Amino acid sequence: MFLFLVVLFSLSSLSAFASIDRYAVVTRNHPVITQVDTLASLSVGNGHFVTTVDVTGLQSFPLEYKNGVPLCAMSDWGWHRFPNVKHLTPSESEKTFDFGHGHPEAYAVEYKKDEDGRHKEATTYFRVNPHRLNLGSVGLVMTAADGQAIALQDLSDIHQCLNLWDGQIESHFKADSQPVDVVTFCRPDKDATVYRISSRLLKDRRARIGFTFPYPTGRHADDASDWSNNGHTVRQVAFSSHAAVLEHRIDSTTYYIYITWEGNAAFNSLHVFELIPFDDVLAFSVEYSTELRAVNDDEALDFKQIQAETQNYWHQYWNTGAIVDFSACTDPRARELERRVVLSQYLTQINCANQMPPQESGLTYNTWFGRPHLEMTWWHAVDFALWNRPEVVAQMLKWYNHTAYPVARRIAERQGFKGARWMKMTDPWAGEAPSNTGSFLIWQQPHYIYLAEEMYRACPTAETLRAYGEQVEATAEFMADFVTYDANTKHYILKGATAMQECMTKDISYNQPFELAYWHYGLSVAQRWRERQGKQRIAEWDDIISRLSPLPESDGIYTAGIPIGANDRHEAFDPFDASSKKIETFADKCRNDHPAVLGACGMLPYTPLYDKDQMEKTLQWVMQHWNWQTTWGWDYGMIAMTAARLGDTETALKALLIDTQKNTYLPNGHNFQTADRLRIYLPGNGALLTAIAMMCAGWDGCDATPNPGFPNNGQWNVRWEGLHTMQ
Repeated sequence: MFLFLVVLFSLSSLSAFASIDRYAVVTRNHPVITQVDTLASLSVGNGHFVTTVDVTGLQSFPLEYKNGVPLCAMSDWGWHRFPNVKHLTPSESEKTFDFGHGHPEAYAVEYKKDEDGRHKEATTYFRVNPHRLNLGSVGLVMTAADGQAIALQDLSDIHQCLNLWDGQIESHFKADSQPVDVVTFCRPDKDATVYRISSRLLKDRRARIGFTFPYPTGRHADDASDWSNNGHTVRQVAFSSHAAVLEHRIDSTTYYIYITWEGNAAFNSLHVFELIPFDDVLAFSVEYSTELRAVNDDEALDFKQIQAETQNYWHQYWNTGAIVDFSACTDPRARELERRVVLSQYLTQINCANQMPPQESGLTYNTWFGRPHLEMTWWHAVDFALWNRPEVVAQMLKWYNHTAYPVARRIAERQGFKGARWMKMTDPWAGEAPSNTGSFLIWQQPHYIYLAEEMYRACPTAETLRAYGEQVEATAEFMADFVTYDANTKHYILKGATAMQECMTKDISYNQPFELAYWHYGLSVAQRWRERQGKQRIAEWDDIISRLSPLPESDGIYTAGIPIGANDRHEAFDPFDASSKKIETFADKCRNDHPAVLGACGMLPYTPLYDKDQMEKTLQWVMQHWNWQTTWGWDYGMIAMTAARLGDTETALKALLIDTQKNTYLPNGHNFQTADRLRIYLPGNGALLTAIAMMCAGWDGCDATPNPGFPNNGQWNVRWEGLHTMQ
């Protein structure tokens, strides 16, 4: 089905322009690094596995890069659990609430220290476990002529280029006055990184390759590497003349490392694991796998062949899908916008095209213990659909169908609801992480319906309806059961939930705007899916659609929700200083965190729950009054999409390029958020790509194409091909 789907999507692609020189677009945006910058480390990957390297083209200085963009090797399969020595169970992290839905609801929460000890222990265990592994570190160990170790600060003449077109990193530097050249790439068909090193240091026995393997930390955000913990074993389990196999055993987790090389070298496993070259050129591969297989004396690396295969893979990648060319634009902002777009295409492909929705820092390093957040699936997946890569969305939905769906049905049943309630913070087995915020979010619920609709737009067949119809139905069943009818207002309301704008918690507000609009969208599309399958519309769903509450408003603009209770003053923590409490009014809180009210317009097709003129006033209020330091990277794309739908193209551009910390794009293309833990943020890259696709190819019901989201002032002659119209 996937091949047919991709072909169909390509035939339906929009383009009003002559063929674009894709090679020129990509190559003029190669990142070039000329000095040590721990936030500018570069990565190679294949969507299921990523290796991040320093200026040497290897992971030679992991400790020095630890607090930048760390040097990890991560996969979508490499996970670990600390031993559950107390036999804790997920149910011990649950607490029952009554939100007025007519039945008790059991949620997985974070128990506090002063509460029942075992409940607190269960909370901690099931938040931390499972966690993603740093599979290993492969680095150059270099020695100066005087016998001293060569440190990072000793390197000179640094010139490193991420060759996007070929999918490889080309590194040059000098160590102890000797030039070193390294080529690094990741195999598209295996979870393997391939290196080729050229230097006199190799033959002089002053450079060798060291292999080290950490124990995991289980911390919230870091490189997942506890180098001081010896509670794991690494041993050589096989070898041949040009290959060695290591086994890494960490508690109940075991995986294997296959090291193969080309040329004259020897593998040392006596006290440390090292590959020792005898010539001035060494090519080798490091593959990580859960399977143990035999090696033989004929097994050796064919560097040129594998390099050619990898380059062909990336050439095909760049020559398919969509491309956007800003070279004919005269607005000075266009150059930076193109850089961000091209690098975001690369980074989302290697980090996010997983077997399941990715974590927010992808396969680069761990945040939130390496665990995916399903409310972010929209920002991780919609861009792939709009950029003509629906097979990535199909891959994620396969995980939803086969792994997450049974668990989602059990969660809904446990809470007394019909249908399926999708979890928030999860893992490859669809576990539900306890959270006082995430467990109460609901804006991830309609995501499945939105993405299924994208798949139907790509391939409108009975097969698509069969593939996703059951889950669309179950998602809508939960949504319909979650609303409450308010006899006073004669509207259906949403309560007992924390909003996309997370400072609007379940205890502070209800009827949050984005969730209302998304409920209208989700139930409306679910009805269309029933009709496509020859089923009757469900009358209850139509009643909810027609009588959902309008978006809450105050002083002529839409606001973040309706405050609970007469007193609108709430104690809150400053988001950047947890030690200092402050008292905020509800109105103060409404200008912090995500400007979610705009998502009701920007992310979704129009619903009659709001007035467009009033939404435009709300947009301008946000631009003038929002507390920008509390925003997140995907907010800027969301704002741009709202402005585009409202015809405010100048504001759309301003939002995409607004000068604020969390809209920073590093030299490697990553969206920087904060220095303490969230140095990269892939939902920001996804939001940028989604907004650009929409601004170029338009949206359903859009009158002006092409480029309806860009100013029609002669300065934005944006050329593109392969993009798709947004819903």
